[in-house]
Amino acid sequence: MHYISTRGGISPITFKDAVMMGLASDGGLLLPQSYPVITREQLESWRGLSYPELAFEVISRFVDDIPTGDLKSLINRSYATFTHPDVTPVVKHNGVYILELFHGVTLAFKDVALQFLGNLFEYILAERKQTLNIIGATSGDTGSAAIHGVRGKKGISIFILHPHGKTSAVQAMQMTSVTDANVHNIAVRGTFDDCQDMVKELFGDLVFKEKYSLGAVNSINWARVLAQVVYYFYAWLRVTDEKTIPVSFSVPTGNFGDIFAGYVAKRMGLPVDKLLLATNENNILTRFINAADYSLGGVVSTVSPSMDIQIASNFERYLYHLFAGNTDRLKEAFAELKEHGRISCTPDEMILVRNDFCSASVDQASTLQTIRDFYAETGYLLDPHTAVGVKAALDLLPTDSARVCLATAHPAKFSETVEQSLGFQVPLPESVNELYGKPTRCEIMDADIDKIREFFIAHIG
Repeated sequence: MHYISTRGGISPITFKDAVMMGLASDGGLLLPQSYPVITREQLESWRGLSYPELAFEVISRFVDDIPTGDLKSLINRSYATFTHPDVTPVVKHNGVYILELFHGVTLAFKDVALQFLGNLFEYILAERKQTLNIIGATSGDTGSAAIHGVRGKKGISIFILHPHGKTSAVQAMQMTSVTDANVHNIAVRGTFDDCQDMVKELFGDLVFKEKYSLGAVNSINWARVLAQVVYYFYAWLRVTDEKTIPVSFSVPTGNFGDIFAGYVAKRMGLPVDKLLLATNENNILTRFINAADYSLGGVVSTVSPSMDIQIASNFERYLYHLFAGNTDRLKEAFAELKEHGRISCTPDEMILVRNDFCSASVDQASTLQTIRDFYAETGYLLDPHTAVGVKAALDLLPTDSARVCLATAHPAKFSETVEQSLGFQVPLPESVNELYGKPTRCEIMDADIDKIREFFIAHIG
């Protein structure tokens, strides 16, 4: 299995090289040259596997340069940190299935990928006797999950940019209370898109990237997407039996990585009926799918801050497939985005898009109401991002299908919003209670790429 760039400017590389490259050296995103196909017979043979066992079956089909025993060990260590024996359990409430992705160390779905990626980095660096300086941007959850995925690992320093004052209090504490010498938090006076743009610019400076051994933990890193593919297979196997009913997934979406993992699972042969892309008021992707309108607007601050994004990095991976691997067409699209603030697609292309996805935008009032209604009817607490996905699923997905809603965070991570909706204090896990009163360390900076670069150079290990 080898990997290529969406921009077509690199020769095929191995999985380990793809992990370490992060963003392709031509500015594109890395993808496998082809997707392994899972037959129905193979899929049925996976029933009853534990999550780590299933993860090995899926991930190993994309990895041929890590010995079997080593890969199994990496996977087992990654998921031993989760507090639930099923890792990503599925529960049913009010006619929908909730895929709980928040049982990791930072109570967010990002742990599923970043525990694995942190162990991968450490393994490859030790093998190659190298060091790595990770730079990432976060709207809240990626940063804390990345920090906890690499803290204490040899040869790695990490720099995380987040929008100052625009994450939840728990998200901020989970990041800034890690005061290890190799961890650097930067709160940027700006938006997540500002943070992401600066990270992309640093990776686009190939001399700088090579000189300072930059590594990526954002979902631009293929290994993150790959790890997330697993739980689509896991959920499908949990909600079906030999008499398979249609299965659809509702995915609260900001940076398009999580739902792209579902798209990959579908390309591999997982029988997915619909992939529902659920957005908040920052609905550029919904406008694209429903009205062929991919045009930039301002970022709106909402009660689901991890989705307060305009430019979704992983959307480029999907466009590469939409354009049938035509890298010139892809470059034209991004040139149009840079010059005119939009991407245009043909009617035929939009037919393909709507075959792949449906979409809905859920505003703040509806989000809060969904938290209230779902709790009143089931006693189950939804975080605001999950509530967006649940509301979209109840509105759009057929009732005669298994409607799987991805629960991307524990409600305690957004306790202020949940309390605003329900009128009482959300019970906090001990891991969250322990954050209060901890010493923190964070640098507050303007969205100035030169200042960020200077800070990085001054603080690398």
